[in-house]
Amino acid sequence: MPKTRLSIGEVARRSGLPISTLHFYERKGLIAAERTAGKQRIYPRAVLRRIAVIKVAQSVGIPLSEIAAALAILPSGEMPSTQDWARLAERWHDSLSRRIALLTALRDKMSLCIGCGCLSVERCPLLNKDDHLAESGSGALLLKP
Repeated sequence: MPKTRLSIGEVARRSGLPISTLHFYERKGLIAAERTAGKQRIYPRAVLRRIAVIKVAQSVGIPLSEIAAALAILPSGEMPSTQDWARLAERWHDSLSRRIALLTALRDKMSLCIGCGCLSVERCPLLNKDDHLAESGSGALLLKP
């Protein structure tokens, strides 16, 4: 029968993350540990699933603040249900679709930028064709998730 509680060393080993990262995730509210009578951290087994979600989300560029907000809908000490995962996926769907569209445009039009080398805010065919963003304000408006 699998253990229901894991030490921080076991979580680090099984997740492939350093202990310092687990401490950081805890401070950010992404994962939670209980304390033993000797003040040692112990984690529910379900923390490994949460860490997997964090790692995947970070790998596709989702900011930790968005990850924390999404994980807040999941039960913290038990395995999430299929419905829990569906809610989490729905929450990220539009944001990921926008990121995919931006990355696809970058991939498909990058040679134009490499060819001219300008990356001009006024003329860039990738991000600001015909300077259509001038009326919307300054900054990297299209790159904001």
